[in-house]
Amino acid sequence: MTKETNDALDLLWGIAAIAAFIGRTERQTYHMLVSGHLPAKQVGERWVAKREALERFFEETAA
Repeated sequence: MTKETNDALDLLWGIAAIAAFIGRTERQTYHMLVSGHLPAKQVGERWVAKREALERFFEETAA
């Protein structure tokens, strides 16, 4: 997958990237992911989430 494809899909790969995006520690993010509280999927051993889905999730939660 090329960088352009990654940007077009707007994906965040890995716990570190997801944590940085949502403003949480990697440990907090990991627990949110494995408990199913975040809209993300595990692909092999890595987690992946769409930026748009995370933004929508937090907008709906805050409302």
